Amino acid sequence: MKILIIDDEPTVVEFLRKGLTANMYVVDSAADGERGAFLARTGHYDLIILDYSLPKLDGAAVLKEIREEKRHVPVLMLTVRATLDDKKNIFALGADDYLTKPFLFEELLLRIRALLKRPAQIEPESYRVANLNLSSRTKIVRRGGREIYLTRREFALLEFLMRSRGQIVSRSEILENVWSYDSDPFSNSIETHMASLRRKINANRQSNLIHTFTGRGYKLAPEKLG
Repeated sequence: MKILIIDDEPTVVEFLRKGLTANMYVVDSAADGERGAFLARTGHYDLIILDYSLPKLDGAAVLKEIREEKRHVPVLMLTVRATLDDKKNIFALGADDYLTKPFLFEELLLRIRALLKRPAQIEPESYRVANLNLSSRTKIVRRGGREIYLTRREFALLEFLMRSRGQIVSRSEILENVWSYDSDPFSNSIETHMASLRRKINANRQSNLIHTFTGRGYKLAPEKLG
């Protein structure tokens, strides 16, 4: 899953990026409201972490732009404001939750997991295709009972394929959902990671589950159909 952090404090961004990538999330970041609003409007994110106080555009203006674009992505607002009126205002703006600075990363992670479970996401905590199982909560992948070690990028790639199981996903869709915004679209990184992922889940003579459709993309399915 992919998260956008909009915060102008480099230490906070690095703290969040380190913790979130360790939990298998793909992370983009923006250091001001204008850049953050642009990424939020044009990119595909499962959740946005938005600081209330930002240069160029404040958090309220960014959130307004997001909602005006009919983007229903969950937004977790970070704020130093702690009065009841401040909290009411944050929710009135369209935020889904808030966290008062300073905070513990463990609490942030709990808030993120709770937001991603809400009905608007309609995303289960685990996925299964044939005898391949992936748990978004524990970050464990097993096939036929055998646990498979994946890198963070491989896990994010497999999770996206399993969320799109049975559908052909294009290279551009994979870039948008699994790679960061500034990734080089002409590199062979997707092909390299896809080959590595395929080797790992097909080990021990298991049947192939990741199918390539030349010029169209990839599909995760028990059989190559379509």
